[in-house]
Amino acid sequence: MTDAAPLLSPLHDRHEALGAKFGDFGGWSMPLEYAGGGVVAEHTAVRERVGVFDVSHLGKARLVGAGAAAYLDSVLTNALDRIGPGQAQYSLLCADDGGVIDDLIVYYLSDEWVFLIPNASNTAAVLDVLRADAPDGVDIQGLHHDFAVLAVQGPQAAALLRDLGLPVDLDYMAFSIVEHQGHEVTVCRTGYTGELGFELVVPWAQAGRVWDELLERGSEYGVLPCGLGARDTLRTEMGYPLHGQDLSREITPVQARAGWAVGWSKPAFHGRDALLAEKEAGPTRRSVGLLSLDRAIPRPHMTVTTTDGTAIGEVTSGTFSPTRKVGIALALVSTAAGLSEGDEVLLDVRGRPARFAVATPPFVESHVR
Repeated sequence: MTDAAPLLSPLHDRHEALGAKFGDFGGWSMPLEYAGGGVVAEHTAVRERVGVFDVSHLGKARLVGAGAAAYLDSVLTNALDRIGPGQAQYSLLCADDGGVIDDLIVYYLSDEWVFLIPNASNTAAVLDVLRADAPDGVDIQGLHHDFAVLAVQGPQAAALLRDLGLPVDLDYMAFSIVEHQGHEVTVCRTGYTGELGFELVVPWAQAGRVWDELLERGSEYGVLPCGLGARDTLRTEMGYPLHGQDLSREITPVQARAGWAVGWSKPAFHGRDALLAEKEAGPTRRSVGLLSLDRAIPRPHMTVTTTDGTAIGEVTSGTFSPTRKVGIALALVSTAAGLSEGDEVLLDVRGRPARFAVATPPFVESHVR
């Protein structure tokens, strides 16, 4: 880390007024949780009612020009021909060795216009890779401070947005660009919580107005502003990967069980040869879910061992599940261990062995569709 001042969301003053506790996310000072609630209350609001997250630290970029979508398709792992205009797609940008530079969401507007939302700390790296081989006529624009992103998640999310006059009759991973109170808003039925949800991409200067609307109108639905602490417990319950922990330059899509986001029959994408070779040979390690059998809370980097004490891997993400009221984790373990559903392993939790069972995420039921 450098000594540079942290970057601030356009809603920073509002978060301060709500008594937010802040943390660093990719060089951005973002709310972890809010006064009067905390992570468990915010998590529960999303599972049972509706929560609103400021995720404006996420990157924003645009590819414009003849062949923009085709060029992007030749770089990212997923196949853009699986979707069409007005649809979004989860995809990966890999290095030649198959490591993951970033995972991101692609908004496919047309063959000549594609919008991207990468992770905050990886945005510059994504733009560097895309610009390195971009063909003439394809303009790659970094728009990190042009737009804010608000996530509205939970069973009452559609009702709240409908009250604001925003479109909600969207298929999962579909989006619509509409005018709202004189400015353009992109409404996409996506999220990172496992609940019915939407993400709003709004002009940076208009973020405060939309945030205020959501909290004011949402009061009748029991809305809570939610920090990135609850976002982490929600996504871990779903088994969704976090870049830098469950996916990274050292952890490939094959190892992370993210092969579903790879267009294996595509003729070209970055890392294709390495990933095909790893898939064919079989990975030496693979991600598994773990469910506590004791009263133990797992944390990243805890060692995973067999019951006889042989080290076989480590936790990549771990937390207490507010929904299940038990410790849950994602762990990267040796495939040679031959683990199956229900097998028992041990974690070194504060110097003591704690029992966990191998489980397949999600740890709670998904309601995204």
